[in-house]
Amino acid sequence: MWGGIVGLIIQLVCGGVGGNVAGSLLKQFDLGVVGNTIAGVIGGGVGAQIIGQFIGGGAEAAGGGLDIGSIVGQIVSGGVGGGILMVIVGAIRKAMGG
Repeated sequence: MWGGIVGLIIQLVCGGVGGNVAGSLLKQFDLGVVGNTIAGVIGGGVGAQIIGQFIGGGAEAAGGGLDIGSIVGQIVSGGVGGGILMVIVGAIRKAMGG
């Protein structure tokens, strides 16, 4: 895991925030506060893990500790992953007539 349990918590929280920010910026895909948060949390966790595999496990390579670079990476990847999944779910919901 990219940063252990603390890293996962950072990713999930930032994913929820990213989902809500994306929902407020892209009104056509907005799922409501609860929907944006749920989609964002899931997207933050999954997206950060996928992004972490591509850029490498910086925290694990440095001995398992959290440094500022890995924390910033988790914040960014969690937020981006949450926003992307919220937009995907919003687009599917809109396409289905919801």
